[in-house]
Amino acid sequence: MDPVTADQKDVILSVKDLTVGFGTKIVLDKLNLDIYRGEILGFVGASGTGKSVLMRTVLRLLPRRGGNIQIFGTDFDKATDSERMALDMKLGVLFQQGALFSSLTVRENIQVPMREYLDLPQAMMDELARLKIELVGLAPDAAEKFPSELSGGMIKRAALARALALDPALVFLDEPTSGLDPIGAAEFDALIAKLRDTLGLTVYMVTHDLDSLFSVCDRIAVLGQKKVLVEGTIEDMLAFDDPWVQSYFQGKRARSIVR
Repeated sequence: MDPVTADQKDVILSVKDLTVGFGTKIVLDKLNLDIYRGEILGFVGASGTGKSVLMRTVLRLLPRRGGNIQIFGTDFDKATDSERMALDMKLGVLFQQGALFSSLTVRENIQVPMREYLDLPQAMMDELARLKIELVGLAPDAAEKFPSELSGGMIKRAALARALALDPALVFLDEPTSGLDPIGAAEFDALIAKLRDTLGLTVYMVTHDLDSLFSVCDRIAVLGQKKVLVEGTIEDMLAFDDPWVQSYFQGKRARSIVR
């Protein structure tokens, strides 16, 4: 799949004038962001700026004080119950650290969304779980293992398999390579890119990983000052005149990456 460009304007997630706060503290203030079909968007920002808050607000896990969010052209606030369920089934989420249920096997974790939204016989759910396990590059015997028996990289892949359980169109990844060694992180990035190309996914990736931003992201958005400071390509980031952005993309740790 060719990278998506802004001029194609096939927006599947639109955030307009979003305001989110806790008590007297405003975390996001009239933030705007669009995500285009088929792209991998890398979302970055300094720690504590609200990256995960934005993702959780979009997913309706946190309330907002103002603004509008449309997913696949539908305003969730105005949607019917059936429309809301249909929207939920189009979204997949991989939370930081995986967030697998410790008392369930990998197979059972993957089947949690299926049990919530679908009415399928057990044999069919078992086959679907097997396919998802294979899709993310886990060995078949991982199906009956518990999270405590998995390595960090396997946990990430199992959590990704669960995020893909309902064949979503838009996948949210929260720090997907955190805690992985460089080889494991590179392999996970390659997996995300492959899944985007083969399944036609759109990916919203919250990350601190410069390698991920440079290697797999079509576009980057930087959060700062309670808004999206800049969005665009790596070249746009390098040209943007902001101290934090310059330090992040051209600092000491970026020198070996920037070409």
